[in-house]
Amino acid sequence: MAWDTAKTKRLLLDAAVDEFAAFGPEGARIDRIAAAAGVNKERIYPYFGGKRQLFAAVVQRELEQLAAAVPLTEPDGRTVDVPEYAGRVFDYHLAHPHLLRLLQWEALYAEADGPVAGEEQRAAHYAEKVAALSPGRRGGTGSAQAQAQLPPKELLYALVALVGWQFAAPQLARMILGGTAGEDPVARRAAVVDMMRRLAL
Repeated sequence: MAWDTAKTKRLLLDAAVDEFAAFGPEGARIDRIAAAAGVNKERIYPYFGGKRQLFAAVVQRELEQLAAAVPLTEPDGRTVDVPEYAGRVFDYHLAHPHLLRLLQWEALYAEADGPVAGEEQRAAHYAEKVAALSPGRRGGTGSAQAQAQLPPKELLYALVALVGWQFAAPQLARMILGGTAGEDPVARRAAVVDMMRRLAL
């Protein structure tokens, strides 16, 4: 009976998400990941090369899942409504809190100002989003309005920070806003959409 390589990789990645989100790339244990996946831990090395490479594969897959679940452009290439896009990204992080934890672990263990795994591919993906957020593609008419709009790079970064930070540092949201995104998701989502609407004018 042939070994199902794709299924084994998927099981290992699924198990690794929770382990890395909880313990980071240094504290995570290969034996716990393998046990949770129901796979011999020796399979990890030929498939991924080691724990650091497995962590990078987990981060890459989770970012790809976010991009697929919450696209910034319609199938015809038009940019979706930016404030509502922010709301859908908020919804995604509410349902998948592990993604921002993974990115925080990645930041903690990355070399100072050094590239992270898959950085070139990820940067190209963000460049596509920046292009989609150009004034001509996100609505508005007239040169005065185009000049008043936040530059696309700044708009994307503001969106990522505005949506993500309240999940990444819930203690600040609790102290400043009086509650976390998980405690009052409807109000926090509405606030995010409203703020992005102001920024995207």
